[in-house]
Amino acid sequence: MNSEVIDSYSEERINSTNMSRFFKPGDSSSESSSSDEEELYSDQEVEEKSEEESEDKSEEDEDDEESSSSDEGGKRGVSKFLRDQESSEESEDEDKITIVKSAKDKRQEELEGVVKLIENAEKINDWSSISSEFDRLNRQVSKITEKIPKSYVKTISDLEDFMNDTIAKQKVSTKKMNATNARGLNAMKQKIKRNNREYITEIEKYRADKEEYMMSEEEEEAVPVEKVKKPKTLYVDGDVGDDEGFSTVGRGGKALQYTPESILKHLRSIIESRGKKNTDRVEQIRIMEKLLEVAMTPYQTVRILLTLISTRFDLTTGSSANYMSQEQWKLADQEYGRLLEMLEKNYNLVVVENAEEWEDDEKFPQPAPGERLKIPGSIVSIAERLDDELTRSLQHIDPHTAEYIERLTDEQALYTNTLRGLLYIESLQKDEKLELPQDGANRLVMRRLEHIYFKPAQVVTILEDTAWKAIPSRLDSQITPRGSPKDTATLVQTLSTYLFRYSADIIRARAYLCQVYYFALHDQYYKARDMLLMSHLQETIGNFNINTQILFNRTLVQVGLCAFRANLVYDSQNTLQEICGSGRQKELLAQGVMIQRYSQVTPEQERLERQRQLPFHMHINLELLECVYLTCSMLLEIPLLAQTGSSPDIKKRVISKTYRRLLEFHERQIFTGPPENTRDHVMQASKALAAGEWKKAATFITSIKIWDLMADSERIKKMLSEQIQEEGLRTYLFTYAPFYDTLAVGTLASMFELSERKVAAVVSKMISHEELAAALDQVNSAIIFRKGVELSRLQSLALTLSDKASGLIEANERTLEQRTQGTANAFERQGGQGGRGVRSNRGGRGGPKGDRGASRTRGGQQFGGGALGGAIKA
Repeated sequence: MNSEVIDSYSEERINSTNMSRFFKPGDSSSESSSSDEEELYSDQEVEEKSEEESEDKSEEDEDDEESSSSDEGGKRGVSKFLRDQESSEESEDEDKITIVKSAKDKRQEELEGVVKLIENAEKINDWSSISSEFDRLNRQVSKITEKIPKSYVKTISDLEDFMNDTIAKQKVSTKKMNATNARGLNAMKQKIKRNNREYITEIEKYRADKEEYMMSEEEEEAVPVEKVKKPKTLYVDGDVGDDEGFSTVGRGGKALQYTPESILKHLRSIIESRGKKNTDRVEQIRIMEKLLEVAMTPYQTVRILLTLISTRFDLTTGSSANYMSQEQWKLADQEYGRLLEMLEKNYNLVVVENAEEWEDDEKFPQPAPGERLKIPGSIVSIAERLDDELTRSLQHIDPHTAEYIERLTDEQALYTNTLRGLLYIESLQKDEKLELPQDGANRLVMRRLEHIYFKPAQVVTILEDTAWKAIPSRLDSQITPRGSPKDTATLVQTLSTYLFRYSADIIRARAYLCQVYYFALHDQYYKARDMLLMSHLQETIGNFNINTQILFNRTLVQVGLCAFRANLVYDSQNTLQEICGSGRQKELLAQGVMIQRYSQVTPEQERLERQRQLPFHMHINLELLECVYLTCSMLLEIPLLAQTGSSPDIKKRVISKTYRRLLEFHERQIFTGPPENTRDHVMQASKALAAGEWKKAATFITSIKIWDLMADSERIKKMLSEQIQEEGLRTYLFTYAPFYDTLAVGTLASMFELSERKVAAVVSKMISHEELAAALDQVNSAIIFRKGVELSRLQSLALTLSDKASGLIEANERTLEQRTQGTANAFERQGGQGGRGVRSNRGGRGGPKGDRGASRTRGGQQFGGGALGGAIKA
């Protein structure tokens, strides 16, 4: 009875479960639960459950077997006519036909597909697609280790012929390729040249008989050059002390391993990524430092160092930093020194600019016996870039800090490596087979000269001695031998003479200016002046670049300062006039950027202007320069003002407009306080000198503290006091000469505290130059003044009006001449000057009115000056 009840209950439960499975989407959980229920209430399970009530649930594997059996035997009702998921999947698998292909066949199909794409691209002349598919083709062929497919040999041979035909057509065609196609064609030229070199034997066989080659059943294997396997020194990129064991992984998830054989591949990938966006240059530098540790041959070391130095320079490219950091610069300088040392030890390795790049990354070049292996690079460019980066950093560092002084000490290391690079270039010039151009040596000699021309002799001597001590004794120079005299003047002259002989244009001009600057700096004025005048650079300096013009301005200023130190006031003022008179000393000497309010300067122009600025240690003191210029102008202008004030008939002339403007501004001031700066000192000294108070003027001038910056400042102050005494005497004579008939020389000597001989010399010079109308009575030791015709005030004004009228007439004639070009004789009359044709008796404009026989004639025209001219003649 109990068993019947249980059977009926289990049947109803199973039917309800199947219905729910049909109407409701079921997942794995619902299916498993339904199967569990079916198992639970099946006939067999009822018996087992009654026996195992005290035990736990059955194991999972038994449940699975029982559930599967219950699914097979327990489907009733609607579930009989439904097809479950497992049976449908089994039937689909039975319908499919599985084709098994070998890896070789798969590679062959892929190869044929790529070849087909290349052929299609050839039909439309799409070289960009050809280039990308060619790379893909080579990657697939590299996976084939048995034999080289003949279809591959056919493809690369036909592709080379097609490329040559395309290049030949482009040379004669008027229609050019677009930019993308041209880049693809240029890339393919290099790729095919490099790739076909390895399969030249197979390509020749194919071209000899194409059909026979393709029909032959056996594919002959190309005989590659057997590579001698060396024991690889693996360097896994990872920190040794890292507990976690992290390491940098490359493409494919493999840890990067650096071996001597993989150096060229790493370098090529780094070189190809230069200039691209999102390139991690710091990571590239770290990789090359690892490569440098595993390098085994000098060739590998040289190649890595050349690339590493260039990559360090690229750190500032495209970044916010304006200059190279001191740490990176020092590392680059050390690597440059190591590079030179490696090249000096290995005579067979040569770094030259005109060398061909090695294309094969799998093997290293082997030079022929007796030949030197050329490596592409530039020793000169690295030295120049190091120099430029040091200059750029000095431009951006505050010169009044200890950092600037510390950075300036790196100049010694740079000068040593520059000298060592010059010695290496000299050694290469001895080998005539290299055909090395002269330009490299000229550039290094110029850099060396630019480091010493503006320094005092003592500093240059220390610089040279330290550099030669750091260079091995086996190295020597032909230009400046190691055992030559250590005279800095001889060194500068030797370097300049070398550049005069072997260089041209800008380098020669810069060398000439550097030598003149050095002579002027060391008080050899006449030598510097004569060289500057003989060069005629002042006539052609406008044709040179801006940096050379800046050097010319600096040299000109230094010559003017040298003339001042030599007590040549007129020469100094005349030389400094062009620079100091413009009011743009900072800009002309590249010692500061002057941004004017209404100037039309673009940001790019301002950036270039800032790049041309000189480092602070090369500056010429602008306050000292202004002081020298204003002092010289005072000593010349004050006597001139006194002369023109006492003699109205003398034509007024201005020596320095800048000084006159400052003097007029000072005189307009109502209240004048004690002098505060250099300009105030000079202006108050000028006022005292004009009033005859030469002692007060001398006190103002000598109390300027800027004179202490000059060498031998006491001698300069004494010289200025003597000059002020003499110019005070001249000013007194010009001012009071009309009021004297005779004047004793002794009186003047006591007034200005000069010797009578000196006073007589000054007066004699003034008389000989016709500045003073007087005679010197040597017997009585007196000056006898000659009284000329004194003009009244009205007569002086009449002479001034006459001069202005003459100037106006000349201006009218010039204007008329410009406006009547081509009609030079338009105003000539038949009867002489007047009249127009037959009406000459009317006495028209410019006619025979008065005596005008001595009228001016300009360009064949005779013009009387119009109404104003007639009024003057009347």
